[in-house]
Amino acid sequence: VGDREVIGLLFRRLLDPMYQNGALLDGFPRTKVQVECLKLLHEKMLQLQREYAHSARALSFRRPTFHIVMLFVEEREAINRQLKRGREILAHNNEVRQTGIGELLEERATDLSEETARKRYQVFKEKTFDALQSLREVYHYHFINAHGTLSEVQQRILQEFHYQSALELDPETFEAIKNIPLASELTSHARQELVRRLDSYENSDPVLLGQVVSFIERKMMPIILRHAMSGQANINSEDSILSQHGAIAMLIDVLSERGFHTVVDIHRIEIPARFDLATGEITCREKKVYRLIVRFKGSEIRRG
Repeated sequence: VGDREVIGLLFRRLLDPMYQNGALLDGFPRTKVQVECLKLLHEKMLQLQREYAHSARALSFRRPTFHIVMLFVEEREAINRQLKRGREILAHNNEVRQTGIGELLEERATDLSEETARKRYQVFKEKTFDALQSLREVYHYHFINAHGTLSEVQQRILQEFHYQSALELDPETFEAIKNIPLASELTSHARQELVRRLDSYENSDPVLLGQVVSFIERKMMPIILRHAMSGQANINSEDSILSQHGAIAMLIDVLSERGFHTVVDIHRIEIPARFDLATGEITCREKKVYRLIVRFKGSEIRRG
């Protein structure tokens, strides 16, 4: 199919609203003409993004992000895969013809002959590969080793396309949020930080640490044990130990070390303490209720 037909068909399809958030194109671009048309599309989208950047229609003209992906195998591997596909299709079609069950699959000439398979690979290297190489300086370019099993190649693709906000967000958006740390950064050294904090509790305030551990053992563990099947225990407490400075942090860290995930919320309740009969004024005292949610891996019952 000629470049004009390919480009016309493709660009018309991309106008369909179903592709407003993006599209994955397999086997495009294949030629230098298609590469240049892709560049023109990208430039036009950038022009529209700049034109409408500060208007009410800005979200309809977002900054385009193009990724070029090359799944590469060497010539011998490519030929072997094509011939294997050809053998499998021939066997399938023979069975369909004999039984009348199923649908015939396309028998590609390049899958049935080693010579034509090799010629197809050479055309790819001489035309498509060179055309795509020229896009390295323009777009995000991903060169992925496609040797190996399907699952191995899938993992390489997933790793390569791990979300990278700096590449995909508008620069202004990224600049606005970049100081918020990534969750992965917070957790990368979480275990070492937990160990450091627990040791510091023992060194700086062993009395409070002992009281917190005692509270967990006496007041919390009996309730947690009763919820061993569900893997979540909700505990309300007014114990004064939790009001001491640093006690809640110690409690969360101790339970984390033991494999529990704990969330603590403080609920403040106004309780009437005195009523002035002359003025009608009500004086209240504040009562703190500590709501603790403890999650862990529950038990699974295997039923016959």
